[in-house]
Amino acid sequence: MIVTNQKIAVVPGSFDPITYGHLDIIERACKIFDKVYVSVLRNSSKKGLFSPEERIDLISGVTKHLDKVEVIQFDGLLIDFCQQVGADAIIRGLRAVSDFEYEMQLTSMNRKLDSHIETMYIMTNNNYSFISSSIVKEVAKYGGKIEDIVPPLIEDALKEKFKEQ
Repeated sequence: MIVTNQKIAVVPGSFDPITYGHLDIIERACKIFDKVYVSVLRNSSKKGLFSPEERIDLISGVTKHLDKVEVIQFDGLLIDFCQQVGADAIIRGLRAVSDFEYEMQLTSMNRKLDSHIETMYIMTNNNYSFISSSIVKEVAKYGGKIEDIVPPLIEDALKEKFKEQ
C-alpha cells in the first residue's frame, strides 16, 4: 500500500458514456480530496458502446479542467486498484433509493476485503438524478436531445458512433 499525506479517492464506473451526473460527482469529489482517480472498469459481462480506450479519452477530455483528476482503466477487483493507488476512499454516486441496495452490497464486500478504505456516497444533483448511461445511449441512438445531459464532446462522440452503425 502506498502511504502519502494526500487524501486520495477513486471514482469507479463504466462511464459508457460519461454524463453530467457523473461529472457532478467527480467535481464534488475534487472539492474533498487531493487526488481523484476516475477508474474505468472494463466489464467483461457487458459489450460497451465505447471501448475502454475511447472512454478514457472522452473522460479525460471532459475533466481536463480538473487538475486533481487522473483517468485510468482497471481490470479485476476495485479494492486491488484502490490499494495500488493508495486510495483512502471510494466515491459512489447515488441517484435514487433504488441504487442503495446494490451499492450497500458492494460496500460491504469492499469493507470485508479492506476495512481501511472507506466508501462515500454523494447524492447526484437533482437535475441529473434521472440520467443513466443506458438512457443517454437510447435517446442518442434515435436522435433525441441530449445536450442538457452530456457535455458537448460526449454528444458529438455519440452522434458519430451511431452514424457508424
